[in-house]
Amino acid sequence: MRKFKEVVLAILVLSIIGSGMVWIYRYQKDKVRANLAQRIVDLSPRGGPPETIEGLKTAIAAYEAQIEQNVKDGVQTGIYWKILAIRLADRGMHRDALDAFERALQFKGDDPTLLYLTGESASAAAASTLGFSGNSDAEKQRYLNLAESAYLRSIQLDATYAKPRLGLGVLYTFEMNRPAAAIPHLERFRELIPKDLKGMFVLARAYYMTENYDRAIELYDLIISQSKDPKVRAEAQNNKEIIRNLMYG
Repeated sequence: MRKFKEVVLAILVLSIIGSGMVWIYRYQKDKVRANLAQRIVDLSPRGGPPETIEGLKTAIAAYEAQIEQNVKDGVQTGIYWKILAIRLADRGMHRDALDAFERALQFKGDDPTLLYLTGESASAAAASTLGFSGNSDAEKQRYLNLAESAYLRSIQLDATYAKPRLGLGVLYTFEMNRPAAAIPHLERFRELIPKDLKGMFVLARAYYMTENYDRAIELYDLIISQSKDPKVRAEAQNNKEIIRNLMYG
């Protein structure tokens, strides 16, 4: 008899807990709907169609399953375009990749990696512009501007993301003849990845172009001391000698 009472009591407790969980779930769902309804009302322009919180909550509840499915479909579609864009870029098809990156960004415009890769493909497209269309300068400038804006937006979203810093450094130094603008990004890149030799070479070049010769030589010396590749050391030594000849004749 005692065990029977204990079993009944346990069932009652579980029922109460279950009811409580259901109530909490329903409360949370209702709260989410209310928050979304309030956001829609807040975003609506004055003088627009009348929208009430309760009316919108009812509509959201009615279409909730379809809304969730559409969101999931959108996420999957965005992932598809991202994969396609990366595969095209890996094969050097950068103009086609840019079309795919644009579609991917329509689904996830706050993805720093997508924006960085967009900058990379735009830079490559600019470098390969040959003027078949008859207006190569305008076409190249359009790609350069796209690369710059994509890199800058990527950094804006994630200030610790190093790769777009280097991308900007290369773009400003070698493509846009703006070495002074490159230096802060390249110096920040070196803070984030201090042993990257490519970053050192590009920054040294930017220093050289802005006549910061001593700092350029310091970097070439650092490359010579850190690299185990004889070709890399030889290139750094040659660049260093060019600067020394400029300084001392």
